[in-house]
This record gives sequence, C-alpha cells and structure tokens, in this order.
Amino acid sequence: MRVLEVILVLVVLAVTGGMLFGKRERRWNTAMLLSLGLIVLLHAIIDKVRLQMVPAYAVALVLIIVLLVRQTKFIGQARIRTWWSKSLLSVLVLALSGAAVYLSVLLPVFTMPEPSGKYAIGTVSRQLTDESRTETLGDQPGGKRELMVNVWYPVDPDHAKGKTKEHYPGDLGEAISLVFGFPKQLFDYVGLVPTHVVGGATVSSDQEHYPVVLFSPGVRSTRFQSLTAIEELVSNGYIVVGMDHPYTSAKVTFPDGHAALYKPDPEFPTSAEVYQQNIKGVGIRVEDSRFVLDTLEEWNVQNPDGLLQGKLDLEHIGIFGHSYGGATTAEALAQDDRFKAGVSLEGGFWGDVAHTGLKQPFMYMMTGGTAKMLDPTITNKDKVFYEEFVRDLESAMTHSTSDTYYLSVEPFFHQSFTDIALLAPSLFAKDIDPVHNVDITRSYVRAFFDQYLKGEEQQLMDGPSADYPEVKFDDLYTKKRM
Repeated sequence: MRVLEVILVLVVLAVTGGMLFGKRERRWNTAMLLSLGLIVLLHAIIDKVRLQMVPAYAVALVLIIVLLVRQTKFIGQARIRTWWSKSLLSVLVLALSGAAVYLSVLLPVFTMPEPSGKYAIGTVSRQLTDESRTETLGDQPGGKRELMVNVWYPVDPDHAKGKTKEHYPGDLGEAISLVFGFPKQLFDYVGLVPTHVVGGATVSSDQEHYPVVLFSPGVRSTRFQSLTAIEELVSNGYIVVGMDHPYTSAKVTFPDGHAALYKPDPEFPTSAEVYQQNIKGVGIRVEDSRFVLDTLEEWNVQNPDGLLQGKLDLEHIGIFGHSYGGATTAEALAQDDRFKAGVSLEGGFWGDVAHTGLKQPFMYMMTGGTAKMLDPTITNKDKVFYEEFVRDLESAMTHSTSDTYYLSVEPFFHQSFTDIALLAPSLFAKDIDPVHNVDITRSYVRAFFDQYLKGEEQQLMDGPSADYPEVKFDDLYTKKRM
C-alpha cells in the first residue's frame, strides 16, 4: 500500500474509535472531521483514488456525514449508547478497512524494477497503414490493414532529467480482463504506476545507430505487456518496436479514437482445423512484422520528424514475442532473413518454421509445467499445449542450422513471461519473488540479443546459472552450431 493509503485507513480507524468511545465535545468532533477530510483530500490529489480502496472510502464518507450531522443542534444529543451497538459498528468498520487493505496488497501500485543499462528511455507512438493489404478481420470491408506501434529508444540520461515519466497504459487492464476473466476496472490502477519512459526526448547520440528488436504480444494482450523486458533492452542500447496486431491483440486504440477489439476465433470441430486457423492467424501477424520492418527501413532514410533517421542499425534486427507473439517470432524468422535472431516465450510453431527450421539463432523459453506435457504418458495436458506441438518443436529445432536454445523455467506459468507477477504478486507469483520473476525473462532475452545482435559473448547463454536456478537448459535441443 502507498503511504497515504495506510494513513487514510489508520485515520478512519482512529476517528471511528474517537466517535464511539471518546468524549463528546464539539472541539473534538471538529478535529476529527478536519483530520479525516484533510487525509481524504490529500490522498485524492496526490495518490489518486482507485477501486481497491472503495471500502475505506465508503467508511470515510459515512464518518464525515455523521460528524457533520453531530455538529448540528437538531441531532446533537443523539448517541450510540449500548456496548453491542458500538461493538457491531467497530467490527463493520474493521471489516471494510481490512477489505481495502487486502485488495490494495493483492493488487498493489507497484514500483517498476530499475533497468540495468546506462541509457534513459524515450518513446513515440505511431499509427501505420499498410496500403498493400486489405483488412480481413474487421467489420468494414475494403479497409486497409492498420497497426499501432510504440518505438522505445535510448536517451541520454541528462536529456531525460526533468521530463515527466510515462505511466502504464490503461489498455493493460483490458488485456488482463480478456485473459483471466477479471473485471477490467480492477486493473485501472496500473495507470498510477510510473515507468522509466519519458516523452519528448531525442535519441541518444552516444552511438551512431542502435540494433533493433521487434516485440509481438500474446493473443488478447497488448504491446505494453512486457515493459520490464523492453526497458531492459532499451537501457542497454537497443531500439525496440512493440507491435499491436488488431483483432488478435486485446484492444488497439488509434489516435482518432476508434478501436479494434479482440475477435475470438470461431469454434472448430477438429484439431486439424484449429491448427490451420492458427497458421492463418500467425501468417497475418508475420505480414504485420514484415511491414513494420519495411517502414523502419523507410524511416531510417527519411523519418517524418527526423527522430529515428539514420539511428536504426538494420543489419542487426531481432524479434521476440510471447505466446502467439512467440509463434509470430518463429515464423517471421523462417519467412524473412532480415531478422537475424529471435526469442519465443512459449509460442507455437505454425507455418513454414515447423517444416524448415531456422537459419538464424533462436531461443525458446517454456514454463516447467508445459515442458512436462512433452511426456507422452501424461494425458491431462495443459490448456496451452496443442497436440502437434511435440512434432513441430522437434522438426523446427532439428532442421535449424544455427544455434538453438531450449530453456524451461520451473515455477512459471504461461503468463509469467509478462509483467503479470508485478501486478498481482499474491495471485501470479506465489512461489517466486515478483521482481526476480520478471528479471528471469528480461535477463535471458537481453543476454541472447547481446550475444547474437551485438556479438558480445554472454556467460548466461553457456548453461545453468546460480543467479537463476529456476532455468533449465535442455541438452536435446540446445545446440551451438556456429
């Protein structure tokens, strides 16, 4: 809980005690009213209100009304006299205050872990329209494929000083609601969490240009789902482009206010039909990725605002993604050799990659639970597991001609590769420290790209690490061929 939230709950309890068991004096009544009103006002202005604190707000409002009434002559002599009545009200106030505390701890306004690099982080958001493609998933026939991307880039720390830090976008609540079924309003508070990203900054001139990494989120998710990994990369000298894929991302909001909402796939009677639908869906995302790369090539020559012109090292381009974004990563590598390296965070293998393997270095990270599903004797498969996966994984890894890594993380579940552990540690990081949780993903993703885009050998890629005992290297598919 934040400091003013704690103080608010303590003042509510103190005022309740004072009203029920303290002296009945106008001066004491005024002091309680002013104290409660002041802390509510300070909290609302400085902290901002949030849904988790509603039970405490309700008690505070009732107390303020009662205190105001007690100031009048008409009901000034009315008082609660019986021990039972006082006890019942005390228990009710304690229960509501406790509920506010519990919800605030369950869904905290967390602090982003510091990225390890020397650069500050800037960003710009852009709407892109692929005039060569017709949108096949939208409700308006004949429209062109529109995307939203964010470009995060290195900034000189001195230039970032004094600039306002951006906050987590509210779209993250929409994604969590779709994935877990929670009311999205429960996660509106993420907009109170400051990131390390500033707006209105220029790209650092420390280097002539910077390697580029594209990021593709999971289905029903958002390009902001893994900001800890993105910040880590950018702070260490990468330009990262996060892509939202309309109708498979949770909600893509465009500058003019219109939005493309997630559209679930139709129900298919057979696994083979689902498999073909996934090939089609991932294919659309791969086309998005290649179009974004085409756009970056144009921007590097002539950027409309000059921000990125000449700053993109397009000889060293990587891509990573989670779940459906991981599948997008693998297939983008298979289809476009402009991508020089890629990381799939528990994605599938839908498309050419399942048959041809890869020519570029590739790292696959999987949860320990899903890794166990590879055992053919286990019949109760995890819901993210699909029956063709073992065949496709084996084919992709064995047909690859460059370095491959296959890692599993034992305490993780499918969404652990995102920032979800920070949003609700009690729910989503029960067996692991939430900061260490996100540090696993960001550290291995960065080490992989440092080795294969920057050419800097990384000890973390050599095998098990004492710093991350949760990560296991599979000897069958972890092969250094270069």
